[in-house]
Amino acid sequence: MSDELADRVRDVLAVDAEEYQAQAEADAEVVKSELAAGTFDNHQSIVGLEYEFYAVADGRWASEETENNGLMRVPRRLLELIGFEKELGLHNAEMTTSPQPLNPHGLRAQESEVLARLTAALQCTSSEGMRLVSDALWTIPPQGETAREYLTDSISDGGIRIATNMTDAVRYHAMANGEHPVEQMSIDAPHVELSADTVMPESLITSIQPHYQVAHAADLPLYFNYALRVAGPLLALGVNSPFFPPDLYDDAGPAEILADAHMENRIAVFESVLNGEDAKKVRFPDDLPDVETAVDRVAADATIVPMPVPRGDRFDDSFATLRRKHGTFWRWVRPVFDGATKSSANARIEFRPIAAQPTVQDSMAFQAAFAGLMESLPKREHPVINQEWATARENFYAAMRDGFESEQRWVANDGHETTDPVEVYDDILAHAVDGLKSAGCSEAEADRYVAPLRVRAAAGQTPAGWKVDRVRERLDDGADFETAVYEMQRDYIERQTETLLEGSFADWV
Repeated sequence: MSDELADRVRDVLAVDAEEYQAQAEADAEVVKSELAAGTFDNHQSIVGLEYEFYAVADGRWASEETENNGLMRVPRRLLELIGFEKELGLHNAEMTTSPQPLNPHGLRAQESEVLARLTAALQCTSSEGMRLVSDALWTIPPQGETAREYLTDSISDGGIRIATNMTDAVRYHAMANGEHPVEQMSIDAPHVELSADTVMPESLITSIQPHYQVAHAADLPLYFNYALRVAGPLLALGVNSPFFPPDLYDDAGPAEILADAHMENRIAVFESVLNGEDAKKVRFPDDLPDVETAVDRVAADATIVPMPVPRGDRFDDSFATLRRKHGTFWRWVRPVFDGATKSSANARIEFRPIAAQPTVQDSMAFQAAFAGLMESLPKREHPVINQEWATARENFYAAMRDGFESEQRWVANDGHETTDPVEVYDDILAHAVDGLKSAGCSEAEADRYVAPLRVRAAAGQTPAGWKVDRVRERLDDGADFETAVYEMQRDYIERQTETLLEGSFADWV
């Protein structure tokens, strides 16, 4: 297996970088030409979702309490059986929903598809003694291994570095072997020390990624710029990763770790592992002045590993190299131009700040709220569009650090700036409901989708805050730090087992 993978990596490394870049730039001109011709217009808004999970042992065969809920590798045959897709780590599984029109039926279809497929997947994985977990960052390593060992284990196959626990995604393996590899694949977070020869540390994290397809492609920059301004406030409500596996910390004491912990370490992991000094691949993006700039940015983005690109007869094969390059165009909000046929061609926004949430209802709340905001803010000409980009960026990283306590700066509907969380979230969530109603939802249905986020805002509680409280309680009871984190994580998984399909985080608060 490793020999075959190493050969595929060698094939990738043989691709001519200059020719690859030239083809990407030529493809960009194709896309811009089709944009001008109206090919990417659809005259309706469409939503979709990518939903990532990781697998843990369900504990049925554990001989001791300490063995419960350790990370598990998902057999490839099982992944195929449940209809989920591979992600970076062997422990990962990803579900992608079928795109649906943004209306009450489309939103219900999104929720029903997630519930139906996840229910079936949980039944299948249960027979293997494992459970899929919806979370932002795993903390309990596989039984008999440390997290450091699992994340850094690799072999050299004829000079090609292969991560032992990474799926056979050639582009990720190639990043450690190219002419210009990422300089340091390490994690930069408070009191955490981890460096690796591959990008495997990125497999610590999981997320949800709502998609919003704009009706008219030329309007994408306006929606995109609004999305940048809601990124911080929505992230502040969704933070869910204050802790790493305990063996990754340095010798700082528990009190210091808690005091300095980021509420969404997932952001720091993705940025620090995949960014090099000369290629800031993962970052908060700049505003878009026009739709052509969105295309040009993908074409001009630094290429770490050029990939061979087969071309066929599909419409998007006419810009296949640009699409391949987009696969490593990692931005927290990013534009997408896609479509197998001209009739299905679309321009959409992929919203990437939100971690996987405690329950399906919470994840759907973020998808619906983001879609509602995209419907309402541009139509209402909400004044937050005039907020300085630098402020939106600072909101984002403040939310990463401090979550709900980050004092998000928001321009309210009447034009005044506020950091009062009551004002901030009353305005944001009211516009989310307004957008859902304009898409055809009844007020009761729109309120139902957004309700889990209202509870968080009213209580001032997030999943990350819940985790910190649980760890602090156990430390106060005399537990050491590792035990406190592990017990918190098992409590999270136990509560999720009860509420994942039919409850929400509100039931935990």
